[in-house]
Amino acid sequence: MEPTDAEITEPTRWQKDRWIAQVMKNEDDEGWAVAMTRVGDSEPALVGPWTMGRDKRNPKPLDASAFATLVKTATEVLRRHEEALRARLHKTLTFATAEGQRLCADLDVAMDDDDPHAILSVTDEATSESVRRGRVRPDFKLSASTVARFVRTGEG
Repeated sequence: MEPTDAEITEPTRWQKDRWIAQVMKNEDDEGWAVAMTRVGDSEPALVGPWTMGRDKRNPKPLDASAFATLVKTATEVLRRHEEALRARLHKTLTFATAEGQRLCADLDVAMDDDDPHAILSVTDEATSESVRRGRVRPDFKLSASTVARFVRTGEG
C-alpha cells in the first residue's frame, strides 16, 4: 500500500489516521471480511469477519464507529505481537550461585539472518558490576547451570 494522508470514507473502504479498513468478499464462505492495514505496511494487522447488510447479500457499510473500533482492535493486536517478539528476544534470570552470590543474567537475541547470535550479560546483583558478557548461540538455554558455566568458561 502506498503511504498517503488522504482521507477516504467509502462504504467498503475507509482510510483515516494512518489506517485503512477494506471490506472484501470472504473467499472461505458466503460472507464478508474486513482487513485493517496501517498505511505503509504490506500486510494487514487484522483480518476478521464483517457483517452482512440488510439485504443479506452485500456488506454493511463502514461507518465512523466501526472504523474506530477496528483501529483500536488492530492497534491492540500489533501491541501484543510486539510484546511477544520482545519476550522472545529478551530473557532475564536471577539466581544464587553455590557460594551465595546473586547473579542477574540478561539474554538478548539478535535478529540477524546472516549472523544469528545472542548476547549474554551477567551482573552481580549486589554490586551491579559486570561479571561476564559475550556472544552465545541464539538458542542458548537460560538456566542457572548454563549461566554458571558461561561465567566460568565464557562458552555458551
